[in-house]
Amino acid sequence: MSQQKSGLSFLWLSAVAFVLDLLTKYIVVQKFALYESVNILPVFNLTYVHNTGAAFSFLADHDGWQKFFFIGLAVVISSMLIYFMAKSEAAQKLQNAAYALIIGGALANAVDRAYNGYVIDFFDFYWRDWRYPVFNVADIAICVGAALIALDAFKQGKKQEQK
Repeated sequence: MSQQKSGLSFLWLSAVAFVLDLLTKYIVVQKFALYESVNILPVFNLTYVHNTGAAFSFLADHDGWQKFFFIGLAVVISSMLIYFMAKSEAAQKLQNAAYALIIGGALANAVDRAYNGYVIDFFDFYWRDWRYPVFNVADIAICVGAALIALDAFKQGKKQEQK
């Protein structure tokens, strides 16, 4: 009886997201002064900022407890997703890729937060007077992972309807 590979075989994707995020943050810190901004496109700047909160600077204006909360949350969620990956089959590609991207992004931001006390963000999109919150590669990995979970759920729902 052969044993099937688990979803843990997708953890390489977590490592890629993790390393790519920390590498890009390192480059930004080396090449930019804090709040320095370089226009790349009419709707996009590279802008070096610190974010002490979470997505969209959620809880950024608090007195520091949020740092430990967000680090703990990243570790708990990543641990839970690793457990789910261990229980899933490698054939569940969308689900495992989604979990891996979320793990890599969450842990990269957690390391950044633990080391610096904040997360380094630098992708700055805008349109006229409207500005999207500045973000980083880890945030992209987390959002793509969340989108893949939604896509996987949609595909699973379609499969159930066809039965």
